[in-house]
Amino acid sequence: MIAAHDFYENEYARFWITQGILFFEYKPNITLDLEAAQKIVADRIHFQNEKAYPVLCDVRGIVNTDKSGRDYLAQSGSVLTKSVALIVHQKVSLTISNFYLRISKPTVPTQLFNNQQDALDYLKQFI
Repeated sequence: MIAAHDFYENEYARFWITQGILFFEYKPNITLDLEAAQKIVADRIHFQNEKAYPVLCDVRGIVNTDKSGRDYLAQSGSVLTKSVALIVHQKVSLTISNFYLRISKPTVPTQLFNNQQDALDYLKQFI
């Protein structure tokens, strides 16, 4: 169960809320399949306690994804999000993220960044 309201961690990711923004960071070497996507989304929604936030999502820990995981995130991963800024820097993350944006078409405004400050500036308009 999720105990704290300011920080949560599961086997796939860590998340916390600071200044009206939900920070979401994948752990290193994560394969994002359907099971992982379902667990991540369920835990995040529970953590948010029914309040929507702009989300800064650091995807640099993802090393692989499968179609079912990407599809689940595209359909259900935007629940209780106002917007999403994806932090990428490695070639693998950038490729996966661009593919996600083009093919899965997330339902909330979503942009890619390789600089956290630029991502935060983008998200502040959604607070």
